[in-house]
Amino acid sequence: MDEGSREASPEADGRRPAFGLSAKLLGLTVVFVMLAEILVYVPSIANFRNTWLRDRVGAANIAAIALGEVADVPRSVQDRLLAATGAMIIAVREGNARRLVAMAQMPPEVARHYDLSDYGPMTAIYDAFDTLIFGEGRVMRVLGAPAGSDRIIELVHPETPLRHAMLRFSINILGLSLVISIITASLVYVTLRWLFLRPMQRLTRAMALFSEDPEDPGRIVAPSRRTDEIGDAERHLAGLQRELIGTLKQKSHLADLGLAVSKINHDLRNMLASAQLITDRLASVPDQTVQRLAPKLVAALDRAIGFSQSVLAYGKAREAPPERRLVALERLVGDTAEMLGLSSHAAIRLEVAIPHELEIDADPDHLLRVLMNLMRNAMQALDGDADAALVRRIRVEAERQGSMVTIRVSDTGPGVPPRARENLFRAFQGGVRRGGTGLGLAICAELVRGHGGTIDLDETGPGAHFRIRIPDRVVELRSAGRKANRG
Repeated sequence: MDEGSREASPEADGRRPAFGLSAKLLGLTVVFVMLAEILVYVPSIANFRNTWLRDRVGAANIAAIALGEVADVPRSVQDRLLAATGAMIIAVREGNARRLVAMAQMPPEVARHYDLSDYGPMTAIYDAFDTLIFGEGRVMRVLGAPAGSDRIIELVHPETPLRHAMLRFSINILGLSLVISIITASLVYVTLRWLFLRPMQRLTRAMALFSEDPEDPGRIVAPSRRTDEIGDAERHLAGLQRELIGTLKQKSHLADLGLAVSKINHDLRNMLASAQLITDRLASVPDQTVQRLAPKLVAALDRAIGFSQSVLAYGKAREAPPERRLVALERLVGDTAEMLGLSSHAAIRLEVAIPHELEIDADPDHLLRVLMNLMRNAMQALDGDADAALVRRIRVEAERQGSMVTIRVSDTGPGVPPRARENLFRAFQGGVRRGGTGLGLAICAELVRGHGGTIDLDETGPGAHFRIRIPDRVVELRSAGRKANRG
């Protein structure tokens, strides 16, 4: 992690953000619970108002029944009745007849009219908030039928007592809502924090700890036994961390290898140059055997010097593009066998089934390296078993089909173990034998791909069977036409 990213993160210096997930979760929980309480409060306050009005209508109805058919109610009785019900006027309607039960000496001016017999939910809610906001000091006229009666009770009543009762009810609802909100929010917060926030914080700390030293296996997060999405995230994170550690170790190994090879390469080039000088002196010895072998030895040393000069190319860059020419494949295989000492090997028999006239369009040095790696691997596999009864044979065959040349290198050894097949052509991962690095097969694959070809393992028989397919170069017709015109 770079310094800029560390400075940008509040966690880098131990500071926590002012409003973390915990605070946001608690705040949102309280808000949502309060919104739910508001949705409950709205119909509740409307119902409370309707109940209050119906209670007043019921009390007035009882008073009217008690007075019976008295035509002229004394003023003192009217005053006591109005004081008990809180009304200013009480009247009864039965059919088309209307009877005044009690009335204040100074009838007030009515500001609102409410008929409880025709009251929908939205109207009740609207009138409830109208009373809460504007009801102070107003007078209302209320019509309502008592339960189980056909008569209509008419009241003229001040709206202020209703508003005060509604305010007390609202305050009680608010206090109860706050208590419920705090309890609910606390339960939801504790539950969500235990289920989600704490595991997320644990994952965050594990990632921060791992980023400090990504090559330490001890910093890999230990997945819990959860079977939900959090558990999946923990297991995937642990797998990603293990894969990253393996990749970093491989990169470190490659870096160390490159440094070691660069040191070896420096001394190896000097020794090969000295061997080349000695070989040049051997060429002047008048011995027929020396005269026959000296040119081949010189050619082998030239190739070795060339390899030593380009040995670091695989570690720091791609191989150089192939310099393709027509090559006699049979002779190239013979040179490879001679360089490996396979032609005179006491126990291993080499079979070459390549037509004499077969030519391949390839870089001779690249193709020689490919064949040398495959044939050396076959020799090492066959030499690994000391049983004299075993058949030890390496076979190299090739054929041309149109513009494609197919080369097969096979042996009668134990074959490629299953665990090595998946990463067979990947450096340091596809080693076949104990102690092998798999670098040779990775180089083979890169060199063959540079020719536009393919290399794979053919599992059709016993032993190891490698198949190489290299196509001829694609010649552009335009370029070929120019060359023909120049000729």
